This record gives sequence, structure tokens and C-alpha cells, in this order.
Amino acid sequence: MLPSLLMRGSRFLLVSLNIDSVLQETTLYRRRERLRKMTEGLGLEDAYGATIGRIMAQGGGKSRLGIAALMWTSHAERPLTADELRYALAVELGSKDFNAGNVPSISTVLSCCQGLISLDKEASVVRLIHFTLKEYISTHHDIFSRPHAVMAEICLTYLNSKQVKALSASPSSNSRETTFLEYCSLHWGVHAKKQLSDLAKSLALELLQENGGWGNLSTQLLVGRALDDQHFGAYLPFDGLHCASFFGIVEIVAALIDMGHGDLNGGDFLGYTPLSWAAYNGREEVVQLLLRREEVHPDKPNNSGMTPLSYAARAGHEGVVRILLGREEVGPDKPNNSSMTPLSYAAMAGHEGVVRILLGREEVDPDKPNNSGMTPLSCAARAGHEGVVRILLGREEVDPDKPNNSGMTPLSCAARAGHEGVVRILLGREEVGPDKPDDSGWTPLSYAAMAGHEGVVRILLGREEVDPDKPNDSGMTALSYAAWEGHEGVVRILLGREEVNPDKPNNHGSTPLSLAAEFGHQDVVKILLSREEVDPENLDNDGDTPLACAALGGSEGVVRILLEQEGVNPDGPNRAGQTPLAIAARKGHVGVVKILLGRDEVNPNTVDNDGQTPLQHAAKHGHHGVIELLEHPEG
Repeated sequence: MLPSLLMRGSRFLLVSLNIDSVLQETTLYRRRERLRKMTEGLGLEDAYGATIGRIMAQGGGKSRLGIAALMWTSHAERPLTADELRYALAVELGSKDFNAGNVPSISTVLSCCQGLISLDKEASVVRLIHFTLKEYISTHHDIFSRPHAVMAEICLTYLNSKQVKALSASPSSNSRETTFLEYCSLHWGVHAKKQLSDLAKSLALELLQENGGWGNLSTQLLVGRALDDQHFGAYLPFDGLHCASFFGIVEIVAALIDMGHGDLNGGDFLGYTPLSWAAYNGREEVVQLLLRREEVHPDKPNNSGMTPLSYAARAGHEGVVRILLGREEVGPDKPNNSSMTPLSYAAMAGHEGVVRILLGREEVDPDKPNNSGMTPLSCAARAGHEGVVRILLGREEVDPDKPNNSGMTPLSCAARAGHEGVVRILLGREEVGPDKPDDSGWTPLSYAAMAGHEGVVRILLGREEVDPDKPNDSGMTALSYAAWEGHEGVVRILLGREEVNPDKPNNHGSTPLSLAAEFGHQDVVKILLSREEVDPENLDNDGDTPLACAALGGSEGVVRILLEQEGVNPDGPNRAGQTPLAIAARKGHVGVVKILLGRDEVNPNTVDNDGQTPLQHAAKHGHHGVIELLEHPEG
């Protein structure tokens, strides 16, 4: 029986790789031992070694093609498409001309690899035959000579080709000419940083000093991906020094500086300096190199007021943060245009090490709010970073209950996001009000109930100070919000409290039942109707019953449930004289109309205060299905 290891993916190819090694054994016992090792995932090294030997023994172009394909498939930064691999194999190092006639077929490539790579047709990418092959390659460094240096050379040769330089800034996404362009643009620097050859350095300098194709298309691909922008934009200027600093290739940055290329303090299209990009990506060596130049401004903000320190803090690059803080010119508490400080960013991202480093500076205000009134503690609480919350609460200057501009406290921020650990930590402080409302009357319980965070709701209800039925400025209670959003668990928890009125209306007169009915939450409707205090005929300020609300929302299930309740009038008009049928007809809810027409009490010709019948409402809004039902109810 085939082993589970070989049953996955390209199992038959893996078996074929082992057949030779099994047959080479001279006794039945040795063959059985070899087969046993194969079933346990052992012995594959011999098979891989033998197969790679056969690839090399092919000689000539087949050998070169097979080994190169294996190198790309095993060392690429992401799985390559078949076309990307084919184009990579077609590049002739140092050539200014990319010859499309040199692109091999995928069948030829696979054949030259002797089964070690396969085409995943579903994902349209090329993969190694098995994960153990990657492990084998990683421990046998003699298979390839400096693979990343070679891959960088190939990427750069392609980017320097006249075909790529001739491309427009906005090529068709389906253009065959751009098949290999995205990979090269995004990853040449990654390969070059790992292994930089003299040729790769020369090709990179050639590319980065030009203002042609690279300055347009490749820049857009690189920067667009870095900024998570899927649309081509005006990503200029963005010169070679910005790019080399982005990738963190010290030798190329140094060479560009020596050649006088680029302004060391020059901002790109967003105002990022080379130092900003290096800090952004945590490139410590490049940061140090740039800071050794007297003309470099270590605290220069970009267009949004972000300094290199802010970027390093936000990304959690502790080494870069320490280096920058070693400069007197750097403001450790300098805010950006939104008044977010480096500490705020580090707290929001949960970088405890950076938070500790920044708090070690006297100039840093640990409780400084941004333009929205969010302090570092609020940012950490909202993101659920318990460690950062504990660190900040260890500072006397930090107010654990400080509200933001809308009155939300750190507790409310944590409760709304469902961070139980942070909620417990904050409630452990005497200064924190567990029922403190914001400027709109929302309490931490309201936020937790609306978001459906049962754990947080239970924690808050465990505090005596918390009023479980406290309405906000709109008259909405925690139960109202839970019913509105359909959170059954929270509804059950709240109904377990005697203080909670299950039929309490908000300022518009809408009860929890009305809200659940309108939004089609059948299970919540059933839970509420099981309570004696809940009136299924309760009218809101517009005179709408829960049935009318369900008709408005188009929930057939809720309509059926309500029609089964004793005392529910299926034809009761609201203050505008519109019945549930008229409302459903106006909204085009064919299913609800059909259900209501099935009730003898429902008059399909009732006229509302404006003299409109259900049919006229449907006709006015073009609901042909409803029109058909109303004109031929018997059908």
C-alpha cells in the first residue's frame, strides 16, 4: 500500500523516483528495507540525488534548462506561473534584447527537470514535486552556485532590456510583454540583498540611474504593492536612491551616493526620503549609512508628517528605533499631521519592545492624544494588545479612563472590539468607570452587545455599577442593539437579568422585537416572543407593528412567526394608513405579499391616507411580481 507521504500531490512521480533505488538492492531483504524507508518518508534523499544527477547528465541545453528551472522553482520569493518561469529561463544574462523566440515550452521545461517540478494546473503555478525536495535542496548547497545572485542578475537583465524600457506606463494587464515584469520589479532587490554579485550591482546601477521604463512602470508596480495600492498612480518622483533604500541594499546605496545620484533628503511622490524608506522596511545598515552623511536630515517628515522614527515604530523595527533615537535632532514624541506620535503607532501595532524604548525617553508623553482624542492606551485597547496596555498602565501619567473626542474610553474601545483580556485589565483599575457613557450615551455594555461579544457582556454584567438596561441618547438599550444585530447569545444573557425590560421602546418607539423583526432575525424574534412582557402588537411612533416592520424588511420567516401569535392583526394600518401588505408591496417583497394574501383578514384593496392601494404602490415602484399577485391573487 502506498504510504501517506506519497499519496499526496504527485505521488506516482515520487514513487518512480524510488523505483531505481529499490531495484538496485541485491537481496529481497534489502529491497524490503528500502521500500520500508520509502513508506516512512526516508530514503528520498537518494532518489532526489540520483534524479538531479540525471538532470545534469542530460548535457548541453537540457541540463542547463533543468537545473535553472529547479533553481527558480525552489528559490523564488513566491510560486511562479508557468509563463514567468519560461520567461526567466529565456533571459540571456547581460543582453539588452529579450528574445521571445528563446522562451521554452512548459512541456520542455518539465521534461528537462525529470519530474522534480510539476505544473499545478488549478493554481496555474509551477511547484516542486514535494516539500521534502525543498528541504533537500536547502541542505545541499552544491547544487546551485549563488542562486539569489543569479536570479537578481536575470531580473535586472530583463528590466534593462529594450523591450521592457519601451513599455508604456500603463500596459495592458494581459500583455505578454509584462509576463515577467511584476516578479522582476518586486523581487530583484530581495534576491540582490541576499546575494549581490558584481554583475547584479552593475545592472542595478544602470537601472536605477535611468529615468525611462524603470521610472514609470516598474516603480508603479513596486511602490503600488508596498503601499497596497492596486491601481496605477502618479508614483513619481521615486528615484534610484529611494528604491535601493527601500530594498536595503547597502552596496548599491553607497555606490549611488558616491556617484552623486539623487538628493539624500529628497522626497518622493509622498515625501518619503531615502531614510524614510529604509526605516519603513527596517533596513538598519542603510539607516546607519545614511545617517553618517552630515547632510541627511534624520527627522524630516513626509507629506503626512510621518518621520523615519514614526515608520520604524509603527513597523516594530526596534534596531532602527534605537539608531534614530541616538540622534539629537530626532524628536521622540514628534506627531504627524493627525497628531499620532511614534508611541501611538507602536502601541496601536502592539510592539511592546518599541513602546518600552520610547517610554524610556523623558520627552515622550505616554498619554498624548491624537486629533481624535485617542491616546496610546486607547489605541492599544482598541487593538487588543494586552502587553502594551499593561506597560502603559504602569505609568502614573496615563489616565486609564481618558475619553476620546467622542467620549469613548479605552474600556469602550476594548469592549466594542471584543478584547476580553484588555477589558479585565482595565476593570482592574479603580479609576475606570465600567458603565461610563460616551457623548451619545453609549456604554461599554452597549458596544459589546451590538458587536455580539458575549464574553465581554458577561464580564461587564459582573460589575454592580453596570446598568444592563441603560438607554443611550437614542433610547437604545443593550438589548435593543443585540436584537437589532441578531446576536442570540447576548439577547439570552441580557434577558437573564431582572432589570432588563424585554419590550422597552427606543426614542422612535421601536422595541427589541420590532428591530429583530425588521432585520429578519427569526431566532431572536422567537426568544423575545417567549417572554410574557413582550407585546407582538406594540406600535412604534409611526404606528408600525412588529409585523409591519417584518414586512418592511421582507423577512418571510418572521412574518409567519408573527402571524401565528394570538392577537396579531395581519391588516392593521399604521399612521399613514399603510397595512403590512401595502408596505410589502411598496418594497417589492413578493414572498411576504403572497403570505399576507393567504390570510382572509387581509384586504388587498385597502386605501392608505394618500389614497393609494397596495397595487398602486407596487405599480409605482415597478414591482411586476407583486403586481401579478395582486391582480390575480387566486393564481
